[in-house]
Amino acid sequence: MTLAQMYDLSGKVAVVTGAAKGIGQGIANRLAEAGATVLLVDIDAEGAQASAGAIEERGGTASSAVADLSTADGARAAVATAVERYGRIDVLVNNAGIYPMVPTLQLSEEVWDRTLNLNLKGLFFASQAAARAMTDAGHGGSIINIASVDAIKPIGNLPHYDASKGGVVMLTKSLAKDLGPLDVRVNAIAPGAIQTPGTTALPEGVIPDELRAMAEQLAAAMPLKRQGEPDDIARTAVFLACPASEYLTGSTVVVDGGMLLI
Repeated sequence: MTLAQMYDLSGKVAVVTGAAKGIGQGIANRLAEAGATVLLVDIDAEGAQASAGAIEERGGTASSAVADLSTADGARAAVATAVERYGRIDVLVNNAGIYPMVPTLQLSEEVWDRTLNLNLKGLFFASQAAARAMTDAGHGGSIINIASVDAIKPIGNLPHYDASKGGVVMLTKSLAKDLGPLDVRVNAIAPGAIQTPGTTALPEGVIPDELRAMAEQLAAAMPLKRQGEPDDIARTAVFLACPASEYLTGSTVVVDGGMLLI
């Protein structure tokens, strides 16, 4: 197999959740560039459709679907849509997630449940549905879960998010062990500080100049001296989706510019 073949996803179908913008959008773009047919799934119908349309305009093959990925039914429906439209699924990227910043003593049951339902429960049921579809069709595949460096080193005021992403890391290992004999690989990516529409939204009480100063201070402290971009995560996801990583499963790849070293 040549190096080009190792990174070729021609004929493969990929589902990316939370793909309307940010990291998910970046991953969908790169998977399409590698030759995959991509289904972009999001609760934001307009955003997902626009992102899929942009891929098509560049010569790729993509479409969008709306699903509430915080429910088991919604997660299963996302996978079912790919199989109905394209006849198969080869790659699932579980990217959808939320991270409402709430101090521990003020954290409500509603925020806890909403975070865990989307970040962890929906991820499991999408993975289960994808693995079933892959094995029923007689082939393997790759499941890629987006975790976080918070699963390794919490930054504070995110106990619900940290618990969900810690769960993602361990669930990745559990699924890799169970699904490996079926030729389904499961890995995770733990992003660090990535500049996305979500992370640049202003927390309550923070003004733009303060947010900019915080970002610059963090970047200056990091070994690589910059915050990450969605494409930093997307390129890693392509590697995990492709034959180039065919002997890799159960791993969490930290992509953080050295953030955990500070």
